[in-house]
Amino acid sequence: MDLGGQPTVLSRTEQFTIAAALVGAALAGLLTATNAGAVPRFVVAGVTLAVLAALVGQATEQIGTWLGPGATGVLQSALGNLPELFVGLFALRAGLVTVVQASLVGSILANSLLVLGLAFFVGGLRHGTQRFASEPPRMIATLTLLAVAALVMPTLVHQLHTPAEPHAEALSIACAVVLLIIFVASIPVALGGGPSARPALKAETENVWPIGLAAAVLAGAGLGAALVSDWFVAVLAPAAGALGISEAFTGLVVVGIAGNAVENVVGVQLAARNQPDYAVSVILNSSLQVAIGLAPILVLLSLVVGPPYLTLVLPALLVAALTLAGIIGTVVVVDGESTWLEGLILIGLYGIIAAAFWWG
Repeated sequence: MDLGGQPTVLSRTEQFTIAAALVGAALAGLLTATNAGAVPRFVVAGVTLAVLAALVGQATEQIGTWLGPGATGVLQSALGNLPELFVGLFALRAGLVTVVQASLVGSILANSLLVLGLAFFVGGLRHGTQRFASEPPRMIATLTLLAVAALVMPTLVHQLHTPAEPHAEALSIACAVVLLIIFVASIPVALGGGPSARPALKAETENVWPIGLAAAVLAGAGLGAALVSDWFVAVLAPAAGALGISEAFTGLVVVGIAGNAVENVVGVQLAARNQPDYAVSVILNSSLQVAIGLAPILVLLSLVVGPPYLTLVLPALLVAALTLAGIIGTVVVVDGESTWLEGLILIGLYGIIAAAFWWG
């Protein structure tokens, strides 16, 4: 079966990704079964999670090819963060609430600062000032700022000792429900090709898979992500101790990057190819999916897998980092232009924030 005359044979890159996911999952399982050292298990599971996240993204894109660009964006929003969702659930079950909070913020920061900065920097060095349609990034940035406000407000209520302070859990649930309502309301807009939808790109996929193959790969990658996430979380605390890094830094940087590192290399590659519209949309949508979808879902699911329950009362430093990222990220995209210096500024801010969490 083919679509538009394109071949259905897997490309070498796709074959390598599938093979790497299978080998990584098998190796992670073997190391876990033999109770190998914490650090090797942590590294192998983390790398495998990154590859599985890339595979989930590829399979979702392939299914979206059969359904249209609007549906692709919706599928990415619903399924693109499966590995991060599983990591969050297993971490909550293990009582690692601080790690979950840090990883959610870290994923937003990694996309909106580090990856976007790398895309601007690489694209700017190769092509000079790059210009992109400003309306889609502006809408995404506005939605992200709303999500930031929903994540920040419960913390302010707690820090300022307002009358709502004893009800932090209920307030977190209310904020999560509001975010999910807005997330659901944005789906028809994405399906209709509105400003929050991903722009179409004819060469987005080299090959078109049969839809049965795409569904099978997606199911297999999802199952693999669930297994590897369990092994990853089980060894997270001892590995962090052996490496001498704090749980906060592990969640913010290591887990935040591992969940979608390989997938977001695509955003940098697109900027390098002088396709800034698609690059900016892919990267910012990844942040938005975490902020407006994954975070509230984990808050609600924690009521089932907890206690402890996940609330949106965050450490003050996480709140400050999230606020800075939301504001600066909005400022750099509203004019529809990017330069290598703006990219370097975003990367520098990410480095400063990561360094601040090194000790905890």
